[in-house]
Amino acid sequence: MSFIVVPIFIGLIVLFASFFTVRQATAAVVERLGKFHSVRHAGLHLKIPFLDQISTRTNLRIQQLDVIIDTQTNDNVFVKMKVSVQYQVIKDKVSDAFYMLENPHQQITAFVFDVVRAEVPKLKLDDVFIKKDDIAIAVKGELQEAMHSYGYEIIKALVTDIDPDEQVKHAMNRINAAEREKTAALYESEAQRIRIVAVAKAEAESKKLQGQGIADQRREIARGLEESVRMLNNVNIGSQEASSLIVVTQHYDTLHSIGANNRSNLVLLPNSPTAASNMLNDMMVAMTAANKLEEADKGKLPNPPSQHRHE
Repeated sequence: MSFIVVPIFIGLIVLFASFFTVRQATAAVVERLGKFHSVRHAGLHLKIPFLDQISTRTNLRIQQLDVIIDTQTNDNVFVKMKVSVQYQVIKDKVSDAFYMLENPHQQITAFVFDVVRAEVPKLKLDDVFIKKDDIAIAVKGELQEAMHSYGYEIIKALVTDIDPDEQVKHAMNRINAAEREKTAALYESEAQRIRIVAVAKAEAESKKLQGQGIADQRREIARGLEESVRMLNNVNIGSQEASSLIVVTQHYDTLHSIGANNRSNLVLLPNSPTAASNMLNDMMVAMTAANKLEEADKGKLPNPPSQHRHE
């Protein structure tokens, strides 16, 4: 019985050892008796037990390597740059990637160092920030040409960080702050100029409207005086009498308006020695003119209708 169980047990071990699986986005390198035999991709596979051996399982996904380089610009500024390289093992060249490069990270890092330290010293610090994409393109081109023969494809290279020396950063911050203050001062002065111009225009417009109002007022006063003199002349009142009547009327109208204002307690009177007699003469002439005007108005009234008595 034991003679039967042992062969079965050994057979099961050999059977299970003959099958193996490869996960998705992975490639397995199979060696037979220590020599490369084949590359197996995702799925279930069969191998010869004890003769075939899986040497490695290679990741076929896109990987990223960050490389930090210390270098110097053309204007003698020390900078620390971070370059990120995305690469991938070529599916058809898995064996080359495994057998030709023992440490691909070191190889990629060396090429990145070589390209960056060749390109950055040609540029000034400001140009390094401006042309960082050009540096990344140069890194990718150099790596693609070198790594493709080793079974690697360079997907993308990016300059992700440029860090100048601390003293240079402080100086750059001071320069940027000064530029911002200068720009703010220019905007403030421009705004102040606009405000001054706007106020000046508003004052000019106000004075213009005020002058037009005064001119219109004076024209209306002149028209009113002219109309008053013409009306008085029509009733045989002379120009002197008319002028005296108008002056006295305006004088008393002014006194009335001053008295109507409760806050006013000042009355201006002429202080000439002959002012009283002149005012008295004007009042007499004005009263005479007023009587004539009243008589003329009465003469213009129609006669009352006659009443007929019926007997």
